[in-house]
Amino acid sequence: MRSPVRGLPPSDGDKVSDNTPLLQDAPQAEVAPVCCSVRYNLAVLSFFGFFVLYALRVNLSVALVDMVDSNTTSADNKTSKECAEHSTSNQVLHNQTGKRYQWDAETQGWILGSFFYGYIITQIPGGYVASKVGGKLLLGFGILGTAVFTLFTPIAADFGVGALIVLRALEGLGEGVTFPAMHAMWSSWSPPLERSKLLSISYAGAQLGTVISLPLSGIICFYMNWTYVFYFFGIVGIIWFVLWIWLVSDTPETHRTISHQEKEYIRSSLKNQLSSQKSVPWVPMLKSLPLWAIVVAHFSYNWSFYTLLTLLPTYMKEILRFNVQANGFLSAVPYFGCWLCMILSGQAADHLRAKWNFSTICVRRVFSLIGMIGPAVFLVAAGFIGCDYSLAVAFLTISTTLGGFCSSGFSINHLDIAPSYAGILLGITNTFATIPGMVGPVIAKSLTPENTIREWQTVFWIAAAINVFGAIFFTLFAKGEVQNWALDDRHGHRS
Repeated sequence: MRSPVRGLPPSDGDKVSDNTPLLQDAPQAEVAPVCCSVRYNLAVLSFFGFFVLYALRVNLSVALVDMVDSNTTSADNKTSKECAEHSTSNQVLHNQTGKRYQWDAETQGWILGSFFYGYIITQIPGGYVASKVGGKLLLGFGILGTAVFTLFTPIAADFGVGALIVLRALEGLGEGVTFPAMHAMWSSWSPPLERSKLLSISYAGAQLGTVISLPLSGIICFYMNWTYVFYFFGIVGIIWFVLWIWLVSDTPETHRTISHQEKEYIRSSLKNQLSSQKSVPWVPMLKSLPLWAIVVAHFSYNWSFYTLLTLLPTYMKEILRFNVQANGFLSAVPYFGCWLCMILSGQAADHLRAKWNFSTICVRRVFSLIGMIGPAVFLVAAGFIGCDYSLAVAFLTISTTLGGFCSSGFSINHLDIAPSYAGILLGITNTFATIPGMVGPVIAKSLTPENTIREWQTVFWIAAAINVFGAIFFTLFAKGEVQNWALDDRHGHRS
């Protein structure tokens, strides 16, 4: 870590470019105000975009409970008897007009998992296209396509399970381009010393989308029927698309209403960080150890994230034995904590860099360590407190909340090491990080055939061990400065 005292010379191992991303050898424009700025408007709009994105992703997991005939799944019921019932008797749904389907547990697993088979395909292509043509239209149409497909979910379900699986895979194709496209846009819009704040605001929408959509989908099913879950969120997605196309531009240079001061501030802060190379340096990129450090961290973090996202409702229902209504709200609480942590950690990370002169790599490493080892500790602890359901919920909430620190750690390190190719890098890392969403819950299910506390302890231990390994690997091999291969030849002096 660099000394927080300004003016001290950097140590031999530190890069000049990492002292502060606002290069000291380049003339800097005056910092543009935050209030009413275009760059923060972009952060807010993308926040709502990712809110919609995750609402469209997770609403099926709630609606599916109401879509399936309860008699079909009764044989699969493996509710643990180790813990006492903590809930009152389940209330009868006010509205049961939605059609029910004879889908067993295996079929439901295929339906829920089909999203990831589309999602993993478009990660790298999405990053590449965004680096060439910009991310605005790619992200916008990615979310629009997902929203439109969501509107057709009831029709697809009527056609049969095959049609629904194909539809969900198509939704995954649309969502797969969104994160790489957003990273590509931020490479042109985020001043390096505001990078953590802007990106944490932007991507925190995903967590809040989970928080709101889980209980809201349950309420819609309770008072209306499951078809309205898809109609509601699909229409919200279309409304967001109209605002996005109207108000957003790919770069500061093409924005209609940006002030001259803000445009010059962004341009000068990114000077000498962006490359004008026409071709993508694929070979040196794929040989870059700092990139693989992000890959390992991203994969490791997502293992526990997707395991909890998919199976936390099951754990609360089958082990802690909450009723459906309590389960919906309590399943959302951890993601509210994560959302809050993302926002605050983004502010803290940029404050450490701008005011205390901490190096970029120091901040990325520390925040990744907190955001990966902290959740591992509390995840394991949650498995060893038995049937103390209040403590279990508290530990799982703390575990997921601390994961929010990673939003200012490895999650945005792509922009530190290669801002010109950040969308492609995120496409690469997110491709690997999608694998846990496909196999993690399957492995967890296979390890918990009887739904006992001891079986779930094994699931939590595995997720925690993977998290710790990823944190250590990232700490050892990550970098905080722009890499040589990501710069023009004329900037080759920067190492």
